[in-house]
Amino acid sequence: MTVKMAGFIAVVVAVFAIQAQAHHSFAMFDQEKTIAVSGTLTEFEFANPHCWLHVSALDPATGRTLEWAFEMGSTGQIGAQGWKADTVKPGDKITIQAHPMKDGSRGGQYQSAKLADGRTIGPGPNANNNATR
Repeated sequence: MTVKMAGFIAVVVAVFAIQAQAHHSFAMFDQEKTIAVSGTLTEFEFANPHCWLHVSALDPATGRTLEWAFEMGSTGQIGAQGWKADTVKPGDKITIQAHPMKDGSRGGQYQSAKLADGRTIGPGPNANNNATR
């Protein structure tokens, strides 16, 4: 093996090791529970490595509006479910089904979404993946 080839292999191994280390696990989400949060979409981040839904929802206990953040898959993963960059926009009413954060903070791992027009998108419970317009 030449020194050039050995150097190239070392660089490739290092790059993949850094990428693998950078990707987080989903251990922060309680996979045994599912919550539903209904509110108004404040932002939809359609970008890699993970898309995000940000929702303002009324807390029935306090009457305050609280911000929630739901982590989704990559653009390719959610695109396969029917999501596009313009599927939702700020101000849209939305209900998110998600696995909640284990620490009780306002967020979760997206499972499905029910849109204002009645469509449900996602691989999660009650989703029918008919999101195409």
